[in-house]
Amino acid sequence: MTNTLSQLLKYSGKKKYLTILGCTLSGISAILTLTPIIYISTIITILLTQTNPPTQELYSNAITALILMITGMIIYFIGLMCTHYSAFENEKNMKDALVKHVLNLPLGYFDTHTSGYLRKNIELSSSQTEALLAHLLPDAIGAIITTITFIVFIFYFNWKLGIICIIPIIISLIALARMFTNNSAEFMTKYHECLENMNSESIEYLRGIPVTKTFQQSIYSFKNFYNSITMYGTFVKKYTFSMQIPMTEYTLATNGFFILLIPVAIIFMTNPVDMTLIANLIFYIMLTPITGVMIMRIMTISEAYMLAKQALTKIDEITTQKTLPQPINPKTTDKHNITLDNVTFKYKGNHENTLENINLEIKEKETIALVGPSGGGKTTLAQLIPRFYDTSNGSIKIGNINIKDLSQEDLNNKIAFVFQNHQLLQDTIYNNITMNKKTSKDKIIEIIEKAKCTEIIEKLPNGLDTIIEKDGLYLSGGEKQRIILARALLKDAPIIILDEATAFTDPENEVEIQEALEEITQNKTVLIIAHRLSTIRNVDRIIVIDEGHIKEEGTHEELLEKEGLYNTMWQEYNKSVEWKINNKGDITC
Repeated sequence: MTNTLSQLLKYSGKKKYLTILGCTLSGISAILTLTPIIYISTIITILLTQTNPPTQELYSNAITALILMITGMIIYFIGLMCTHYSAFENEKNMKDALVKHVLNLPLGYFDTHTSGYLRKNIELSSSQTEALLAHLLPDAIGAIITTITFIVFIFYFNWKLGIICIIPIIISLIALARMFTNNSAEFMTKYHECLENMNSESIEYLRGIPVTKTFQQSIYSFKNFYNSITMYGTFVKKYTFSMQIPMTEYTLATNGFFILLIPVAIIFMTNPVDMTLIANLIFYIMLTPITGVMIMRIMTISEAYMLAKQALTKIDEITTQKTLPQPINPKTTDKHNITLDNVTFKYKGNHENTLENINLEIKEKETIALVGPSGGGKTTLAQLIPRFYDTSNGSIKIGNINIKDLSQEDLNNKIAFVFQNHQLLQDTIYNNITMNKKTSKDKIIEIIEKAKCTEIIEKLPNGLDTIIEKDGLYLSGGEKQRIILARALLKDAPIIILDEATAFTDPENEVEIQEALEEITQNKTVLIIAHRLSTIRNVDRIIVIDEGHIKEEGTHEELLEKEGLYNTMWQEYNKSVEWKINNKGDITC
């Protein structure tokens, strides 16, 4: 547990001493809050054993008990203020550290880690650690000290009754240990896995609701989401049932053991009636329920500790991800030709290379297209240029400078990447285009015209200030892609990478997008990944990639004359364009 706390407190910085102070004050408060019971017991003893009890002594004990109780409560709240302040600082610093680390991760990391996964690990995991430091840790310290003080009290006043009281405590601790064994740690691991899976699938399901409604499908269309819910429910139910017996034992032991004192006290009593014993009995009946509450707090901290430990494990999964190494003395260049020299790349965990011995020279302001069968390595090659990943072997250069020698900011400024899976923020159209770049409205209007977005903006209720997916605005795939192209136009990067920019657009939007692409790619070094071969007939060069190797390269006409893989793809493409369904429902070409 010490290791887990030290891992947590490193995020608190200088404020971690407030956690230590808060826990210390909680311990002092526990003693001060429990001590008044002694004075109350003294009052009861005086009332039972003396015919004419001294009023002054009764008042003195009562006032002392009240002062101690109020002082203990004040100290407790001061301690809570300290731990809360430290915990909030801890959570804030943890989120800041995680977000900063994520921002420095290679962009390829986000291809394999969903937004649901990142959201849960950054937001939920850090919140779980806040609850541990703010509430449960000081309460646990207070509970432990209260329990120790209680044991001292029960043996000091009457050791016979003390023995009776200690037996149920031992039973409750045994039951507690049965609930929090190694199986519990395993449960927490599986629990977080199920929760993470359900969280990720739920986000994907929500994103797919429009498709579900369009085709009138049920939740069963999203079997992954349905299965994740079923798996979570089955797992939690099974674990809950396994806790029935130990939880029942624990509850009975902590909440009902003071009842044992009454028959035992009757056995201990002798004739004549021992009023001191009766006073002690009343004292123990008041005192023993407190222990049940304290042990319950200890149980809660055990659960919270396991949650926090599991949360730290999830956080470590992010923080241990390696960031791309940055040059100590970065270089720069105003040339924008691209050279791939004997490039080989293999994804982590794969046995075979995705790309192997790729040699390619892209001249400045040249437009080339990458084509080939799916899975051949086209997108991977394009992603290596802006350093989504680092090459396994070989080098990539821009303007004869290795991209590893360019700062990440400089590299990002040189390249505009337009993905086929467009992502827009739930923000205004203006902010989606500018991406926080200070730009005049006149410049934006000029960009919008070039990107063929004018008609989109004109039909919006608030124009550029319309918030996507909030003001009732839901753009089509083609409209979103034109907004993305406007963003790329504004960036005005010298290198443009287009990954299936027209893959999911309708014919009308495709025409508009092609016109916008002509604006974007003027006087730029352009790399296009395309499945619609008709869109790249006029590029300077076409590179055919299959199974991680460059199979052919040349212009459209040159490749057709070779009658190789490209020629085959072109023939198949033309057949697919010409297919139609006849009156009998058969597909013909």
